[in-house]
Amino acid sequence: MSVYTVAIVGRPNVGKSSLFNWLAGRQISIVDPTAGVTRDRVNFLMHEGDRYFELVDTGGIGVVDSDDLSEQIEQQINLGIERADLLLFVVDAQTGITPLDREVAQRIRHINRPKLLIANKCDSPKLDQEVFEFLSILNAPIIVTSVTAKRNRDELLKGILTHLPPADEQESLEGAARNSEPELKLAIVGRRNVGKSTFINALSEEERVIVSEVAGTTRDSIDIRFEMDGKTFVAIDTPGVRKKKSLANDIEFYGLVRAQRSIRRADVVYLFFDATNTISRLEKQLADEIVKQYKPCIFVVNKWDLGTDAEMTTEKWTEYLTVQFAQLRHVPIAFITAKDSRNIKQLVNLTQSIYKQSRERVSTGKLNRLIRAAMKLNPPPYRQNKRPKVYYATQVGIQPPTIVLKCNNPDLFDETWKRYLLGVLREELPFKEVPIRVFFRSKEQHETDTLSLEDNPEIDDDLNLTHLDLDTAEEQGGDR
Repeated sequence: MSVYTVAIVGRPNVGKSSLFNWLAGRQISIVDPTAGVTRDRVNFLMHEGDRYFELVDTGGIGVVDSDDLSEQIEQQINLGIERADLLLFVVDAQTGITPLDREVAQRIRHINRPKLLIANKCDSPKLDQEVFEFLSILNAPIIVTSVTAKRNRDELLKGILTHLPPADEQESLEGAARNSEPELKLAIVGRRNVGKSTFINALSEEERVIVSEVAGTTRDSIDIRFEMDGKTFVAIDTPGVRKKKSLANDIEFYGLVRAQRSIRRADVVYLFFDATNTISRLEKQLADEIVKQYKPCIFVVNKWDLGTDAEMTTEKWTEYLTVQFAQLRHVPIAFITAKDSRNIKQLVNLTQSIYKQSRERVSTGKLNRLIRAAMKLNPPPYRQNKRPKVYYATQVGIQPPTIVLKCNNPDLFDETWKRYLLGVLREELPFKEVPIRVFFRSKEQHETDTLSLEDNPEIDDDLNLTHLDLDTAEEQGGDR
């Protein structure tokens, strides 16, 4: 069986998304006074006490969407309600009962599943006695809450646990597996209308997010869990990016910020392109963010069924991308048609390979032998009449692979030689398609009498590798 689902429903602007974020303990859904901000279902796996349940934020029932997507929003709300094991009907205690509240209550009244009536925005206890009027539209246990005043979060969680169906052993096993097992997170980024949401629906094999020709349909970053070949993944569908000067309102601005945040928390990033369009400055800005965050990346050229012709072959697209993104020439490229689920499984398999590369480690001995050979083949040039020396190297981290070279003076190594060394590391180590961080660090004063690598071929695994403080040292070089 699946983990039980708790859906938050109600009319627009009663505080559903604020309540969702408050319970989740983090900012997930966009909160804005504009009605109809939430369009897709937004999910978060909760672990409270010994229970696991999935919290679902839905769009406002009865909203008239500015982009004429009301029908699609209603479909997402219906799916959220149909699959819920417990419904949280949220109302605004300050406003009182409205006709739209009555409509929502009528819609869920006859659903044969547990319900809680959440009287939200009770910022002051003075309002507590007035909330019972809502019992006239829905006879359900009532809980008073206020996100702003931080009132009764524990009581709400207790009510949810009390009204969930009884737990069984299978739920505990599945919930624990979903919560504790390291999951590969995929961030899907790109400009508007490149097919990101269509791709998400193909991965999850359901209409998980709204697909529309209207630019900017997706507003939240939405985590979608899916399984393939017995493995669980999380795909993060992000809002399409626009030029900053073209951002129409705060909602789009927050969407842009969330797209950037999704890159930061992903294990692998898919940078989407439309096979029918040329590359724009927006993709380059996203690529810069990916480089800045040292994230493994795959270039995904979507709508390949529309973009293929005699002139634009996969080889030419590959060359085109390589020229446009010189700093990411190591990134693999996938050609897909999300609408027909074409090449999607191959893309996910490639993603697992990329992720594995980002977690690889190499021994200190192997690393030092490689750098010794690289310096012998192409010694770093003298600078300031001084000879650059590397005493030893070691890998100190993964995701991304992080390598420290202890040397006599980091300033003696020019950028050309650093790029040469990075190319050698990428070619010879199991990091061919992922970013590598390389730090040059001066040796401590008491270690300066140690011979350099080229002077001492016996330097191997048994090295004194101390004082490698990457957090406080100033970066002198890296994957540029």
